This record gives sequence, C-alpha cells and structure tokens, in this order.
Amino acid sequence: MFLKRIDGPRTVSLPDGTTMSRADLPPVDTRRWVASRKAAVVKAVAAGLISEEEALDRYTLSAEEFSSWKKAVREFGIAGLKVTSLKSTRRTEL
Repeated sequence: MFLKRIDGPRTVSLPDGTTMSRADLPPVDTRRWVASRKAAVVKAVAAGLISEEEALDRYTLSAEEFSSWKKAVREFGIAGLKVTSLKSTRRTEL
C-alpha cells in the first residue's frame, strides 16, 4: 500500500480528545454543505490539519464565507452553522 505524500500532519488531536484525519474531511466535490461538514472543515483548520488557504482552495470557498462559518462556531457552536439558526439569528439582529 502506498501513502500519498502530503504537506502537514496526517492526523491531529482535537481539544475534546478525539483524533481527526484527512479521511474525516468532506469530499472535495461537496456541493451540499450541512452543518456537520462545515464544522469538520472549521475544526480541521483550527487544529492545524489543513491551512485556511488549503481549505478555501480545496472546497472553492470565499474568505468571507469561511469567516462566517468560524464566527458562527465561535458564537453559537455547531448549531450556529445550521441554515435555520442563521435565519433566526438574522431576524433577531434586525
């Protein structure tokens, strides 16, 4: 079995004690972004598994979109990444 050479670590330990690997990331061709997939990318970047630039390129995300994901996780946790939560949050800000 051959392992593809990559830059950076193959696995990282998360603050909750679990281990995350590149296999835990969403597929590159992901088009439907549910909260769990968004959270996986945000966790991977925060833990140093992939860089933010690599995440933006890999998933064709804009910097603003990824920044909004990070802000939602920071303020509301993973539940903040759900579209229904986003709608209700926007309503209360108006």
